Amino acid sequence: MDAPLSRRTLLKGGAVTAAALTFGGLSAEAARAAVAETARSGVFGFGVASGDPTATEVLLWTRVTPVPGALPGSGEGPRTQVRWEVAEDEAFGRVVRRGTVTTDASRDHTVKVVVNGLVPYTRYWYRFTAKGATSPVGRTQTAPDEPGRVHALRMAFVSCSNWTGGFFTAYRGIAARDDLDFVLHLGDYLYEYGNDPRIAGMAGSGDRYGPDALVGVRDHQPATEIVSLADYRLRHALYKTDPDLQATHRQHPWIVIFDDHEITNDAYATGAENHERDDDPDTAYTEPGKPAGIRPEGDFLARRERAFQAYLEWMPIREPATWQPEPSQGRQFFRRFSFGDLAELSVVETRQNRAQQVPATVGGAVNPALADPRRHLPETEQMTWLTRGLTARRTAWHLVGNQTVFARVFAVPRAGVLGGQVFNTDQWDGYQADQRTLLDAMAASGTTDPVVLTGDIHSSWANDLPTDWARYPVDGNSVGVEFVCPSITSNGFKESLGNSAAAATATTAAFQAANPWIRHLEGIGHGFTVLDVTPERVQADFWFIRSNGDKGLAVDPRLDPQATVGYETSFVSVKGSRRISGPVGRLGARSDQPRTAR
Repeated sequence: MDAPLSRRTLLKGGAVTAAALTFGGLSAEAARAAVAETARSGVFGFGVASGDPTATEVLLWTRVTPVPGALPGSGEGPRTQVRWEVAEDEAFGRVVRRGTVTTDASRDHTVKVVVNGLVPYTRYWYRFTAKGATSPVGRTQTAPDEPGRVHALRMAFVSCSNWTGGFFTAYRGIAARDDLDFVLHLGDYLYEYGNDPRIAGMAGSGDRYGPDALVGVRDHQPATEIVSLADYRLRHALYKTDPDLQATHRQHPWIVIFDDHEITNDAYATGAENHERDDDPDTAYTEPGKPAGIRPEGDFLARRERAFQAYLEWMPIREPATWQPEPSQGRQFFRRFSFGDLAELSVVETRQNRAQQVPATVGGAVNPALADPRRHLPETEQMTWLTRGLTARRTAWHLVGNQTVFARVFAVPRAGVLGGQVFNTDQWDGYQADQRTLLDAMAASGTTDPVVLTGDIHSSWANDLPTDWARYPVDGNSVGVEFVCPSITSNGFKESLGNSAAAATATTAAFQAANPWIRHLEGIGHGFTVLDVTPERVQADFWFIRSNGDKGLAVDPRLDPQATVGYETSFVSVKGSRRISGPVGRLGARSDQPRTAR
């Protein structure tokens, strides 16, 4: 969704290591030292994680340092055998599954194990051992998926965790919770940019993204934009040195999907905004010692494949093509999770096969390409899978984990803005035939109420989803709802409007006036959203990070390593209404708890 002020585009729309990362600065040199120290400090310094839980299975993840100091991405170190255990209790007195697996440099010494034969809606503990060392103990949980029974279902959903954007306080807040079934990460888990600071008024300067106050304090490693496989691996490793992120992975299973920054900004099927193509004369440059016109980023598809490889190595995700195979183009990442008769969750992927983004207007008129049925966001096979899921099975709710805003968002009327112009063509508004197809499927979903869960735009939203935008003020027609989570750290409305809270508040109010189906919009806070699902309603609680109680009105809590998280507001959709209502009071205790060993 975003890019730094540089040769790229403007923002659209607007252990020793743990101690150092939590309380100290991280220059580029210190960032590399942190990864190196983690690689020296122990076999399992990059933590443990679990993911993609079903009723009877869960995936376990870790990364082994095969020899002290073997940096991720270096290719150093021999094949290593790793033992894993899953137990009913944290002390491992009742081990229920165990086994061994071998890893090597071909997968950057990462480990993935799918453990089966588990009991639905049950908490387990897991650990790894290798080279005489034992990993931290992780906690995981199977899905509340038992036919004929309705259990509580509660998750946190998040997106946009830019390292150079601030401390990961929001992850610390999620790790502290004991009431979540899983964490849903909707993309931009990491960012591809380098550390070169921007220089005001100098064209082409810098590619850093985040507050200037964190230059030399929280820097990326490698220090330049990531392009090679080693680069992507090292960047993933840096993020997994963060103690708050490690704690959240250790405490809860995750369901993840990438957006663009795991590859590069505004990616589409054959390129990206943040990728210099060999056939683009506007990006020619001369580097000392190299012929004019040689560009550093090479073939886009090769770069994307390297990004995919590192993502699959370092993230707790299964490869759906070997688990839930469906017709698709390229790699299949979309997949579905079941929670008994209460809900299903379809996780979509909207970067790999999308048509290139187009301008909102052409020649003073709305661009007709926006509605061209030949232009797609997900590939047609994935759209068929998604719409079939919405209409085929009758659960109370169908949740859709999605990257970019689904609701129509018209630009705020002002001088030079065409009436009916959409705000952002990287969103579903840029692919209106697909948007219409999904709205029609929602309308045909019978007794199943659709709920879209979205990230990307670094702000908090609660939207109705009309089939007829023009008639909504008259009849309030809506076939589903959408909740959008704030960013973990990435710049939002306030930062993109000169760090003015007043400007952010005025702008979000103007967006709501121009788009009355946006029932809630807040553009200052950073944090996460908790979604709770019952047969009667879906409720979203918005939580923001705060520095001495301030969510960002006067200070920037992203800069405060001692910041906390605090509750902001809640909105609901009552079963059968397919509309947003609220605000309402915050969530209370769960209706029931997952099983644990007695």
